[in-house]
Amino acid sequence: MCGSASAAYAQDKTITLCWAAWDPANALVELSKEFTAKSGIKMKFEFVPWTNFADRMLNELNSRGKLCDLMIGDSQWIGGGAVYGHYVKLNDFFAKENISMDDFLPATVYAYSTWPKGSKNYYALPAMGDAVGWVYRKDWFARPEIQAEFKKKYNRDLAPPKNWTELKEIGEFFQGREIDGKKVYGAAIYTERGSEGITMGATDAMYPFGFTYEKTPGKYDMEGAVNSPDAVAGLEFYKSLYKCCTPPGHSDAYMTEDLDAYKSGQTALQMNFFAFFPGIAKDPNVGGEKSGYFANPPQKVEGSTLGGQGISVVAYSDKKAEALEYIKWFAQPDVQAKWWKLGGFSCHVKVAGAPDFPKSTPFAGEFLKAMGSVKDFWQEPTYAELLQAMQKRVHDYVVADKGTAKEALDALIKDWTATFKDDGKL
Repeated sequence: MCGSASAAYAQDKTITLCWAAWDPANALVELSKEFTAKSGIKMKFEFVPWTNFADRMLNELNSRGKLCDLMIGDSQWIGGGAVYGHYVKLNDFFAKENISMDDFLPATVYAYSTWPKGSKNYYALPAMGDAVGWVYRKDWFARPEIQAEFKKKYNRDLAPPKNWTELKEIGEFFQGREIDGKKVYGAAIYTERGSEGITMGATDAMYPFGFTYEKTPGKYDMEGAVNSPDAVAGLEFYKSLYKCCTPPGHSDAYMTEDLDAYKSGQTALQMNFFAFFPGIAKDPNVGGEKSGYFANPPQKVEGSTLGGQGISVVAYSDKKAEALEYIKWFAQPDVQAKWWKLGGFSCHVKVAGAPDFPKSTPFAGEFLKAMGSVKDFWQEPTYAELLQAMQKRVHDYVVADKGTAKEALDALIKDWTATFKDDGKL
């Protein structure tokens, strides 16, 4: 009697999971049918386009709204989620259910789950591993006449680049070229001003050149780090790639615009998050053997811009017990394996660390390589203000041609210093 009463009670329960609207979210809907079948807890989903995702969901959290029981929030939100009390601290729950953070890739635990950084205070379970990587037209690269012309010009084979210098050379080589009677261009990169796009793109160049946010982690000593010669060189290089090698009108582009440019056959290279690569692999126009994939190349050092998210229980939910039950279910290795097969990017060691994982898709090995050197934007509670400042300074320099890279980064330090002073960090 008690069992059936409990099941009937669960049938009345529906929890809402909030995330961005993109391919992995559709995969999660499919995966979650199994959770409902096993638990009797129904699932609702609130998915918001990426360009509106942060504004919509941070407003929801800041207003203590009850729309979301579970939140797959961006990595940069973890500080605010912890400090402002938006997310439930999960340590006791993990201990009770024998969920070990050692079972997840260390970089994802650090980036998606912990606050303060590097502590053992957990506010999310790693849900969706991701980083910015690259897709290239493997079929174009393989053409004998293109290979011969490239080798004559650069004295090396046309192949995925070993560094950013080679990447730009490839972009220049394809820029304005005619292929199959159509004019094509070098590279679709991130330039979007309104949300986070150009920051995610520019840092993908700046990290490999040696850009860091602080000279000493946790000290907020930005002078000589944010505006170091290496940081300046990385930002200058990103601007040079934008100027030389992008399609016409590519001045406010993020994930969708890059996908459109690449899938329509406009560009030889595309910068985008690994999360989109399963869709590219299946695309009728550029999928299969037409596309190849590579992790963000180094320059002076290895470095890839982190994407991805953890899944958290929202502190204002009236259904925390059911939300925690979902996290317990999602953490299971067999569920994580299905998540990967459906197009999600599992962070579980038994999935991503399995011997056959690198060969499981054309991009799995490059994904692991990228996740080995990921770096993230500030995860401070004041993240949104810090991000808006970088968006403005970098876009003004790269796209609007205002000032020098050094001037942009000097101004950014002033912006960030004011924010950290207001927050009592300086």
